[in-house]
Amino acid sequence: MDKPLHVAILAGETSGDILGSGLMRAIRQRHSAVRFTGIGGDIMTREGLDSRVPMERLSVMGLVEPLKRLPELLRIRREFFHAMEKDKPDVFIGIDSPDFNLDLEKKVRGLGIPTVHYVSPSVWAWRQGRIRKIRQSVDLMLTLFPFEEHFYQDQGVPVFCVGHPLADELPLDTDTDAARAALNLPVDGKVLVLMPGSREGEVARIGPVFLETARLCKQQWPELQLVIPCAGEARKDQIQRLLDNDFNDLHVMTVTGNSRQVMATADCLLMASGTAALEGMLLKKPMVVAYKMAAMSYAIISRMLKAPYVSLPNLLAGKALVPELLQDAATSKALFQEIQKILTNTPDLVAMTETWKALHLQLRRNASETAARAVLDLCRK
Repeated sequence: MDKPLHVAILAGETSGDILGSGLMRAIRQRHSAVRFTGIGGDIMTREGLDSRVPMERLSVMGLVEPLKRLPELLRIRREFFHAMEKDKPDVFIGIDSPDFNLDLEKKVRGLGIPTVHYVSPSVWAWRQGRIRKIRQSVDLMLTLFPFEEHFYQDQGVPVFCVGHPLADELPLDTDTDAARAALNLPVDGKVLVLMPGSREGEVARIGPVFLETARLCKQQWPELQLVIPCAGEARKDQIQRLLDNDFNDLHVMTVTGNSRQVMATADCLLMASGTAALEGMLLKKPMVVAYKMAAMSYAIISRMLKAPYVSLPNLLAGKALVPELLQDAATSKALFQEIQKILTNTPDLVAMTETWKALHLQLRRNASETAARAVLDLCRK
């Protein structure tokens, strides 16, 4: 019979809720007598989490909104700490949300409770001064990517790379024909998938450039199929307004949700920089990455950025396999030229697919089970 184990765990957004549920399930499979308390969403709650407050109260983004909610956020963190001070769990796991979790982890660690941070902040890319706080706050950092593990090893932070759950979930080979059949797209012919982002500001800045690029592509390949997966009805309405007002000559299929299936149909992805690029890589799709942000934000962030690339496929490969066009460089003409190279250069695509497969295998580490083993090993020390 396993000794009773009390795990405190906190996730502040949907991606963390998904990771947390997988970790909880894997811990329970390895340790039968376990109790979970903390903060999480519906998925973690279904796995047995006793959530103290709704996760949505922590799900704030941007610069202004967190300031408006700061008193409530500080109160939630203070009350959560006092609960752990009273209950003394065997371990505390903070999932992502570093601005909320790292300060909490530091205080919890001061109580003698081991702390785990699951999903590294992008400290290797910018704001590297945070490594001091991480060193003070975390007994174990669980990273998703090997290059992050190497960074923390160099900084003297206990670390373990567990791989990425998406790499476990997605097959090594993508069935493009089946994906096209499901969306009633022709099996033969070329498909360009446009992904201008999931937020209103992203779509407003890069959406017109992507659609102008699509127009250039249609002039080159009149039979080219254009598809946009939309992150919810609000983004679909926003994109449809763009099409109606300025691009009504383009025939574009818009699909709400189901972005993975849409991406699987592609001969080429044109996407805003973000985690979707990782999914595109795991689907073995060639892609062009572009991004535009507010001029002041770009001026500040570009000076702070330490990483040589912005897209995860390039960071994982350690070289520029994916074209990255940022800010003023992201013009329709430049994007079209990169897409043209992809759609007319089949031998390079074969080599790229093999590289994506090799990286997929590097990330396929049974992430939830590996993370659970690392957490339980820490509890036994």
